[in-house]
Order: sequence, then structure tokens, then C-alpha cells
Amino acid sequence: MADDKTYKAEYQGSGTFIISKPKRKARKRRQSALKAPRRGARK
Repeated sequence: MADDKTYKAEYQGSGTFIISKPKRKARKRRQSALKAPRRGARK
């Protein structure tokens, strides 16, 4: 599970990388949606 929470880039060959990064927590997503006045943020 700790593997899931770190940034890492995997080289596939010929300049191709697979980049994985941790998902954002639901609480943080909600806060940024409430604070940032984007269209449809509060719906």
C-alpha cells in the first residue's frame, strides 16, 4: 500500500514513461471545490 502513495516514473522505452502519483484525499478535493469559485463548484 505504501507503494501507492509515492510519486514514481517507470520507463517503458523510446521516451515513454508511466508516471504514477498518489490520489488526492476526498476532504482536500471538497475544500478546494468550496473555496475556488469555479463554475459548478458548489453544485
